[in-house]
Amino acid sequence: MNTAQEVIADATSRMDGALASLKERFSGLRTGKASPSLVDSLQVPYYGVPTRLRDMANISTPEPRQITIAPFDPSVLAEIEKAILAANLGVTPRNDGRLIRIMMPELTEERRKEIVKVAKTQAEECRVAIRNVRRDANDAIKALQKDGKVPEDDAKKALDDVQKLTDAKIAKVDADFKAKESEVMAV
Repeated sequence: MNTAQEVIADATSRMDGALASLKERFSGLRTGKASPSLVDSLQVPYYGVPTRLRDMANISTPEPRQITIAPFDPSVLAEIEKAILAANLGVTPRNDGRLIRIMMPELTEERRKEIVKVAKTQAEECRVAIRNVRRDANDAIKALQKDGKVPEDDAKKALDDVQKLTDAKIAKVDADFKAKESEVMAV
């Protein structure tokens, strides 16, 4: 990268990637209602190859508290069932020979608090990732300044811009966490 703007653009893209990853991880956390995202990224052995469940089955929520999984190849029903049990999602799949039904039980207060703790850990990991991107961007800008490619004033402004970007992304992580926390704790 030859300019401070390129460094900032790269940092923005990497921070947005961390936020997208957090949203995906949050979608996999169980709330009180059924959501296909709870199981769609589970890895299921399909003829010896680990395959995402969403790539080998239709996943739907016909009722607010039920998930149905209809595999394209019915011979893998048992493997899907084993993968769901192994994922320790706190649900029990029921296999009727054609599809798998998962009934979502009510969450206890204790389980809700555990889920919030997991979400808090994931949010903190995202904050750390964003701070690491900030550190890398600051190092790159300082290196550009040292090499004489960026004047000192421009480097100072770029460092301020990176800090503002970091603050905005961390505020977004905090907002996403608060939203997930209120979703999980809602009865």
